[in-house]
Amino acid sequence: MIRKIVFPLAVLLVAAISCKEVTVQPRPTLPLVHAIAADTAGTGRLAAMAGQADGSVAIIGEPSDAIVLARRFQVCDRVDNVDGTSVRDSLPDFAGETFDVIMDAMNAPYERFWTAPDALDSLREVAVLNAVCAWDSLSWRSAADAEPLLRKERAKLLIFTSPMQARWGLFDVDTLQQMCGGSCLVLSPARSLLADAYASGARSLSVWTSRDVRDSGAWQAIFDSMNFPDAYLSVIAPESALDVRTEMRHVLRQYHATGRVLDALLIDSFTVDMDPLRTELSFILNGGTAEDAAFKAMLSPDFVMMEPSASIINATYRTLRENHLFTHRIALPAVHYYETVESGEGTPLLVETSAAYARSTYVPDLN
Repeated sequence: MIRKIVFPLAVLLVAAISCKEVTVQPRPTLPLVHAIAADTAGTGRLAAMAGQADGSVAIIGEPSDAIVLARRFQVCDRVDNVDGTSVRDSLPDFAGETFDVIMDAMNAPYERFWTAPDALDSLREVAVLNAVCAWDSLSWRSAADAEPLLRKERAKLLIFTSPMQARWGLFDVDTLQQMCGGSCLVLSPARSLLADAYASGARSLSVWTSRDVRDSGAWQAIFDSMNFPDAYLSVIAPESALDVRTEMRHVLRQYHATGRVLDALLIDSFTVDMDPLRTELSFILNGGTAEDAAFKAMLSPDFVMMEPSASIINATYRTLRENHLFTHRIALPAVHYYETVESGEGTPLLVETSAAYARSTYVPDLN
């Protein structure tokens, strides 16, 4: 079975290098996408079958982000499971669902694609190949296995955690499905976060992110594509500091230089501890220093700080409910962990790991 999955991918990668584009589009489709679509007996078949209701929610991204987000899905209780109203019912909101955590250790950190010349097409290929792995029903016990001995659910919904993947990659995943007839839904926390901030009434927004992500222009491009004509976005990478409270002040200082009121601060991190930031905000609003007064005057009366977990959880719940994709199984949410590793043919394999391994390796301080 491994030869039917791995060898076609290896051949596709070779074909992608030699294939010439035959169509002109605003963003030319990757040769890899054309090659997969042509492989109707292998990877193209997986793309064509994508979107079946009976499947998992795949969380794809850098390991720490994917693990933390999966944990928050697992314990989430925000709504009534019967009617969907915003009332806790002491039952997990995603009861019966399966979450496949695809920890892309093979390609992390994604920022390296921005700093390497001409590497963004490689990041686009990563998104496509990881989607195909999520749609596959096979996984391995180790990279040394000659055949895949484990089975997993095919993904019915994909969540790509990285804003860089939202900017470079999701277009290609969508194009692949259009070419093959697949219907798997794809969500991006970056887009969900911006949409929630705008829906709350925020018009002057700032994203707090890393320097490489800021310099890549990913957030600004996503924001521009969402067509918020009356909104403004500033993307800030603060100076590094010993604690997040000091870094937040760096962000506010940089934004103050724009001369604008700030409605929402969006934090590009799944692992940030929001409690110290809320404490620091309270100090600012009640402080007596000149800087505190300047920050207080800059913040709008309805100022909010937001991180991506809550937004993507809400978006996922709405998507599953509106598209009748909930499993409706009486069980606690199940979480399975997979790590991307490189096969002998240079293509990704999903190796199943334990929760203990995943957390101790990538987020040892996760509660």
